[in-house]
Amino acid sequence: MQISSSIIAEIFIGQPCAYGPNSEASAIQKQSINHAVKVTTAGLHGDEQGDKLYHGGPDKAVHHYPAEHYALWRAQLGPDAASTFQPGGFGENISTTGWTEHTVCIGDVFAMGTALLQVTQARQPCWKLNLRFNHDHMASMVQNSLRTGWYYRVLQAGVVAQGDNLRLLDRVAPQWPLARLLHYLYLDTMNQHALQAMAELGALTPSWRKLAQNRLERGRVEDWSRRLMTPAVEFAASSTQA
Repeated sequence: MQISSSIIAEIFIGQPCAYGPNSEASAIQKQSINHAVKVTTAGLHGDEQGDKLYHGGPDKAVHHYPAEHYALWRAQLGPDAASTFQPGGFGENISTTGWTEHTVCIGDVFAMGTALLQVTQARQPCWKLNLRFNHDHMASMVQNSLRTGWYYRVLQAGVVAQGDNLRLLDRVAPQWPLARLLHYLYLDTMNQHALQAMAELGALTPSWRKLAQNRLERGRVEDWSRRLMTPAVEFAASSTQA
């Protein structure tokens, strides 16, 4: 049965720090907060992103990852995963139970506390998940599982606190649950009919509409390796004296 609201169990914010093998910045290690926080078009007050070329911005202001996915990851990866696969592990800003990629659609409008949010796109997993979970292929596994989480833009600024509702207000594209979008993005990647529909889907973030259009025009899928593979360590050249 389709749910209409769920409780925000936890809220997370974080600051960038050196994280990658070459001191790349990331704010994936967020901290749970138990006080009300302002929600602006830039996201939650006090939350930042390390790589602003690929993270953050108006169409990725708030990140949501379903809490129920963590039990699936723990079951898949075994006892050693118990400590790391807990809410907050994917660098999400909000954690709920009930909303998943199968129950959320592109363009959905939600009330979150006194703020209004709209779903813009799913997450594209990157190699920082490999480091986060100490697994060389974690980003690829997340991509193949379609358990990616998603992003919101902020339509109306407001305030949110732990225990508030995340309530569905409007559904503009019921034929496009995130699970369907992810299926065509990562599995049935050159489905011409689906790509054309994605390119014309006004509620989808412009960068993803362009991605679909590029596949149609070029007749091939974009290279994922740079996004999914952890960069090699770059050793600085050093001079020596004889």
